Amino acid sequence: MSVADLMIGTGPVVQAVLLTLAGFSIGSWGIILYKLVQISRARRESERFISIFWESKNLAAIHTASVGLKSSPVAQVFRAGYQELLQLTRAKRSAVGAETFSTDLGGIENVTRAMKRQTNVELAKLEKGVPFLATTASTTPFIGLFGTVWGVMTAFMGLSAAHTSNIQAVAPGIAEALITTAFGIVVAVPAQVFYNHLATRARELATEMENFTSEFLNIAERHFLS
Repeated sequence: MSVADLMIGTGPVVQAVLLTLAGFSIGSWGIILYKLVQISRARRESERFISIFWESKNLAAIHTASVGLKSSPVAQVFRAGYQELLQLTRAKRSAVGAETFSTDLGGIENVTRAMKRQTNVELAKLEKGVPFLATTASTTPFIGLFGTVWGVMTAFMGLSAAHTSNIQAVAPGIAEALITTAFGIVVAVPAQVFYNHLATRARELATEMENFTSEFLNIAERHFLS
């Protein structure tokens, strides 16, 4: 008997377990492929933005360039800080008609809060869906084990009803039951591997956002908020 024959020949409970595992597998692979593309694009555009940021000395030009880098979390953090900095300088100039800015309106603290808030938003986007992979990795082996236990129990109950102790009578049922454990492991392993990979890449981007925030705040405080 082939594996397909064994799967088709299983009972309704074991088939339900197999369908559940198939659902987890489809969902996890969908998330894996989507997140790989998303994080790859985020890294690529962030590297491009950081290069533009350090090559240009005009914040307005950098802001214009960041418009086309919507997938870059670092660019979005910059935009949040730049918009807050712009509002603060305009408010101060409107109030006192001066070209310099003091910390009377909160200054650096306002910009810091805006950038940290956007960092949290971008990190939530990067991590969205990733916990499902951890759930899949930790849950599917036990779901598969349940199917195996149920299948073995059913096989031995059939053996008892047949009033025979021949192993050949119970072997097909046990083979069918063991498929669910194997399937559960097949679903769990890639989910765990890619969960670790994606979580690591998300943390790296979070570190880039934090480092950029520190650099931008130093520049803003030195040239605009002093």
